[in-house]
Amino acid sequence: MLVRLPEAEAAIALAQDQLDERFTAAYQKEAVASIPIEDIGLVVLDHAQVVLSQALLATLLEYNVAVITCNAQHMPQGLFFPLAAHTVQTERFKHQLEASAPLMKNLWQQTVSAKIMNQAALLVQYNIPARNMQEWARQVKSGDSENHESRASAYYWSKLFTPDIPNFRRHREGEPPNQLLNYGYAILRAIIARALAGSGLLPTRGIFHRNKYNAFCLADDIMEPYRPWVDALVKNMVVQQEDYQKITKFQKQVLLNIPTLDVLIDGERSPLMVAAQRTTASLARCFAGEQRKIVYPEWPDKKKP
Repeated sequence: MLVRLPEAEAAIALAQDQLDERFTAAYQKEAVASIPIEDIGLVVLDHAQVVLSQALLATLLEYNVAVITCNAQHMPQGLFFPLAAHTVQTERFKHQLEASAPLMKNLWQQTVSAKIMNQAALLVQYNIPARNMQEWARQVKSGDSENHESRASAYYWSKLFTPDIPNFRRHREGEPPNQLLNYGYAILRAIIARALAGSGLLPTRGIFHRNKYNAFCLADDIMEPYRPWVDALVKNMVVQQEDYQKITKFQKQVLLNIPTLDVLIDGERSPLMVAAQRTTASLARCFAGEQRKIVYPEWPDKKKP
């Protein structure tokens, strides 16, 4: 479950392992809501005057709940997650840090191939030709030495929002609906970081991304094949002629459904948040030498999300 705390003054406390929420607003009388913390996977704090008790924050982390803070523009800005969320974390850190270069290249090959295949499936869903991308996904070599990810990305972004936005360019600081993609990716990144912590892995050590200023390199790697689910939500907003020039309350609510989106993983349907945990668990087994393949999601069907 994802919980988004209101855009209003709020006091959040802990009561018998329940998240107890009280908030007031000019248009709304005082209200109370209680949610079992064990049912929560992600909490988004979206107002400067939201107050959390230390006991609540510690309990959220104890239950491996990722806590996201937002800035004045209501964009995700910070992420809290537990330092130790697995009983054999030290051993898993060791396996991860000692992973060989050939293994890392093979894992990145799998990641890029899965990402391109899911991007292609999304294009096909909207009757956009993607046979070239399907072929590129099959041609990815160890470490993506021929940079098929970049080639596929250029084609994908040039086609995804056509004909509604024919000259769209994907850039973090780019024109709308880039800000909607940014918001969705921030939620997705938190989901993956939470799953990595739950699998006893170090999110700082990536298999491809390497940046001394980035504490979530591995999350940025593993989220790649999941990105098309965010893209699909934004694509639907554009197709349905939603006002994508800014982020509305409705659009946030849509994007905050990312953890519950339906994905197909290892032949079974699953909510995205559960699938992420299966992916990171399989990655931990790859680092430990127990298996060779990461379990990534596949596009469920031709039906629009």
